[in-house]
Amino acid sequence: MIACRRPTISIARRFFTSTSKQHRNETSALFLNAARLDYDQQLDFSSWHSICENVVLNRVDAIRDADEMLQLLHQHQPTIVLAKEMAIPAAVVEQFPSSVRLICEAGTGYNNWPIAVARSKGIPVCNVPTYSTDAVAHMAITYLMNFAVSMFDQQRMLQNNDRSNFTGPFTLPLHEVGHQTLGLVGGAGRIGTKVAEIALALGMKKVIISSRQPTLPEGHSLYNHPNVECTTDINYLLQNSDYVSLHTPLNDQTRRSFGHQQMEQMKPTAFLINTSRGGVCHEEELIQCLEERVIQAAGLDVTTTEPPPPDSKLWQLPNRI
Repeated sequence: MIACRRPTISIARRFFTSTSKQHRNETSALFLNAARLDYDQQLDFSSWHSICENVVLNRVDAIRDADEMLQLLHQHQPTIVLAKEMAIPAAVVEQFPSSVRLICEAGTGYNNWPIAVARSKGIPVCNVPTYSTDAVAHMAITYLMNFAVSMFDQQRMLQNNDRSNFTGPFTLPLHEVGHQTLGLVGGAGRIGTKVAEIALALGMKKVIISSRQPTLPEGHSLYNHPNVECTTDINYLLQNSDYVSLHTPLNDQTRRSFGHQQMEQMKPTAFLINTSRGGVCHEEELIQCLEERVIQAAGLDVTTTEPPPPDSKLWQLPNRI
């Protein structure tokens, strides 16, 4: 995991192309919630000093108070502002000190930043598109493989001291993935492509990728692959997949876009996997579909609110992981 957290410095260095001592003396960085990235205190931030005279690491997981954010910003007057998976209110960016020249999301996506407000102030916003590509793809495949052999259900039975699956007829389904199809919603990007490559290495029968284009572009690693199909018809993907994995960014067009209507198109034996953003799913409708067994189960690496509220049904549903 340390390796996948390192690219942030290279993104900033591309923006600040000058590495002269004078330029470095004028540049400072403020990481608003460094503990979110450096959760085990194993990261070495010393390379930041190649472009910054001063680097301030606010070692908290999150800041939820806008006044606290503004106090830090105006106290340190940074040139670069970084945050990781933390929503930054538009009102905060509107009051950024004039020193700020670059905003960096220390991960993927732009959904935590008010891009339009930053653009109106002439502040570029960048992210780290290669952050944890392998780790997230491995997570999606881990869900898939565990669902295939009912691993979660078997472990739950044993934790409840229920050994009937070992002493009587085998009651939980087992699936060989070589006979199954994986559907990737918005899966032509880095993470979706990595998931597809691993799935194909495991021998899955087919991978269906939904895209705005009917074919993958030439040069794509899966272009013209005999076991990969690209489609603009998401209903076709949903109807023909044994596992559906979401890989869309979260924006105004995708927010709460995957709900009851989409899950009704899935096979009742199919599994949903979400490692993209929790807000892509219509969470209330997802819960209803799981309760009604519209689909078999869901593997959720992300939720709309993380963690879900204490009274959320997601904590109790037996067919959500």
